[in-house]
This record gives sequence, structure tokens and C-alpha cells, in this order.
Amino acid sequence: MIKFQNEKDVLELVKQDEWMMQVLNAAAMLNPPDWWVCAGFVRTKIWDTLHNFSERTILPDVDVVYFDKTNLDESKEKKLEQQLRHLLPDVPWSVKNEARMHLRNDLPPYTSSVDAIAKFPETATALGLTIDKTGDVMLTAPHGINDVIQLKVKPTPYFIENKGLARVYEERIRKKDWQSIWHKLDVCHIQVTG
Repeated sequence: MIKFQNEKDVLELVKQDEWMMQVLNAAAMLNPPDWWVCAGFVRTKIWDTLHNFSERTILPDVDVVYFDKTNLDESKEKKLEQQLRHLLPDVPWSVKNEARMHLRNDLPPYTSSVDAIAKFPETATALGLTIDKTGDVMLTAPHGINDVIQLKVKPTPYFIENKGLARVYEERIRKKDWQSIWHKLDVCHIQVTG
């Protein structure tokens, strides 16, 4: 069984995955500002590996986020999705400009894509991959990788500090039902009051 010691181990796992690299390279070809392929794309690979799955768990979507304050028009996101579908038609692309997503989520504005990723509901989901200008794969993990590699599902500090988000977190945990796929997961709950 693979053991993850640090972020370098996660990056090596990704670099050895031909499909993941195709996805990252497709996003890199379009190169929207401050782009990352994030969330389940990264988390699922780690959890599948730690559960010794021989087949990849199918993703409902592949999330690409970017940050562009100069164009908040949702049609730009849809255009990028179309371009990505043209490059890799079998990938369920979902593209979002984090410069506008705070409006949809009724939150204060994000300052960057990484700031938005840091405010995802779970620490195990607050992960992203990009390819830098030199061609290196980069990982962002604003809350570290310990929770995801230890198979812990915990709320991010943002969701803990903002008690109004407890219901959102708990509802998401219920709907995702990750333990039905990855049985070794340890899911932490937030006390919902009111």
C-alpha cells in the first residue's frame, strides 16, 4: 500500500497518472489567470490510492477554477468549458471564476483562487493542482495534506469559524455519502444549532 509522507508524494502520484496529466495539460493550454484543477480531482485520487482501488472512482465533475476580476461574466466560464470539452470530450468539465463565486455563495470576496480553495467546506477537498510556467506540477493545500492522507473529513477553519455554515457542511457530508465508496474514512461533524 502506498504511504504518503508529504506533498511531494502526492505530486509524484499525480505525475504518474496519465489521465490526470492530460486534464492538467488541457487546462494549461487554455491558461486562464490563476487556474487550478481542484477538489475531488485531487482528493479522489488520494482516497482511491489509500483504499487500494484498482479502478478510478468516476468523478461527477472535474473542477477548474481561475481568478479574473476583469471579466465576471459567466459566459466566459462556459466558453472555457466548451474549449476544454473540445480538447478532452470525455471529461465532465466544470469551470468557475472564483472572482465572482463569492456572490453565489453569499460570502466576502475571495482574493485569489487559492483563497477560494482555502474556503472550501472540507480540508480534504481544499486541494488544487496547476502547472507553472516552467512546466512543473504544483499542489496547493492551504490546510495541509494530513487530513486527506489520514482519511479524515473535517471542516475547514472557515466553516468552523462561521457557525452559519455548519448546516451547509453537514448537508454536503450527507449528500456526498463518501463513506459508501471509501469505507475507511473518518467523518467529523459540526454541531448544528438553531
